[in-house]
Amino acid sequence: MPNDEAAFDLVRLLIAIFIPPLGVFLEVGIGLQFWINLILTLLGYIPGIIHAVWVILSR
Repeated sequence: MPNDEAAFDLVRLLIAIFIPPLGVFLEVGIGLQFWINLILTLLGYIPGIIHAVWVILSR
C-alpha cells in the first residue's frame, strides 16, 4: 500500500509545519531528534520547522 504511506507522510509534513515537535514525535518517537526539535522550536519556530521536515524526509 504505497499510497497509504505517501498519504501519511503528507499528514506528518503538514503537522510538522504547524507543530514541529509533534511531527518529529510521530516519525521517530521521543528520542534525541525530538528533544533537538523541541529546543529549536522554542528558540525559533522556523528552525524547528526546517529540522522537522528534514527528519521526516530523511527516513
